[in-house]
Amino acid sequence: MTLDINADRYRESFEAYSEIGATANDGLHRLALSEADRTVRDRFVDDLEALGLDVRVDEVGNVFGRRDGTDPDAEPVLIGSHLDSQPYGGRFDGQLGVLTALETMRTLVDSDVDHRRPIEIVNWTNEEGSRFKPALMGSGTFVGEFDVEETLAATDADGTTVEEALEEIGYRGTEPCEPREGIHAYLELHVEQGPKLEERDRSIGIVEGIFGMAWLEATIRGESDHAGPSPMHARQDALVAATDVVSGVRRLSNRLANDVVTTVGEFEVSPGSINVIPDKVEFTIDVRSYDDDVVAELVDRVDAELDAACAREGTTYELEELWRIPHTEFAESVREAVLKSAQARDASHVEMVGGAGHDASYLNDITDAGMMFVPSVDGKTHNEAEFTEWDDAIAGARVFADTTRRLAR
Repeated sequence: MTLDINADRYRESFEAYSEIGATANDGLHRLALSEADRTVRDRFVDDLEALGLDVRVDEVGNVFGRRDGTDPDAEPVLIGSHLDSQPYGGRFDGQLGVLTALETMRTLVDSDVDHRRPIEIVNWTNEEGSRFKPALMGSGTFVGEFDVEETLAATDADGTTVEEALEEIGYRGTEPCEPREGIHAYLELHVEQGPKLEERDRSIGIVEGIFGMAWLEATIRGESDHAGPSPMHARQDALVAATDVVSGVRRLSNRLANDVVTTVGEFEVSPGSINVIPDKVEFTIDVRSYDDDVVAELVDRVDAELDAACAREGTTYELEELWRIPHTEFAESVREAVLKSAQARDASHVEMVGGAGHDASYLNDITDAGMMFVPSVDGKTHNEAEFTEWDDAIAGARVFADTTRRLAR
């Protein structure tokens, strides 16, 4: 049942792909639908075609490559991840999952291994959500969570739409963004993006589920005035109110449940002059927990923090919910397949819950989905220092390839 991946080829591919959008500090700056994304997509399509796969691109830019199985009526197994990165992010987030799936396909072709079910590899569009919001855009549209026209109309900070960006890089496909048939299972490998595997000295994380989360955007409005003559008691300082909220959001962590995490990630102050009282502040808030009721309560608590802070400062506010996704419980059938493959390889493993959002969360809505994690050194991710030891990556790739074959039997 085991497959012998080519570890040297796997690493060479990783290093070659990592040059596309590489940063000076050994990271990756490859935003969705950018020129760097065009280049890496072209490389990916060339690699798929070299394997003789049936390649197609759908209307939001998701790229698929299919290897037929022996049963033409069998539903396919879908494997993959994403090639876009965070701004000045790491080389492993997303990319390692795509290249693990690619090495699996190469190994199947090299070994002339038959499998009953078709196997399809996929690169999902805009998983990160850093250029276009929301995140998980390609997979979310594929499963019907997002409307195709709304996805294509989404804009970046410069006003460029997803449709325009897809046209610009040549990946506005003609295939409908929807499943062509039933999908038997979906499997994704990802770096953990946390410290648990390293702390437990395990190479493989068998992911039971993923946190639920909400993304919020707050706007606080005050009144600009001169920093000198304006008395303190008469000010309506939007920034003072905003900083109170930021501190309050931080204090929400672990108050409702032990797994709660909260983050303010974007912050913009207007008019942005040293001697003018700020009259407008916009910022984002990310709240997460494995308990969906806790996420809902966190959103209410954020609103209460805004209300109290603005009442103190004489300002007003608006709170918009940009995105919410419930927690995910992955399919037992896929988790069991990963477990059997890890045991057959004698790979150290542990079952765990993940805190980050992944495309597998949406695929779980339409099929049996599952994930594998490999360790992140020091738990670092979404920055240039992100790193996974190569021995762990290879161990993960071997278990992943075996699991794919097991699911496609």
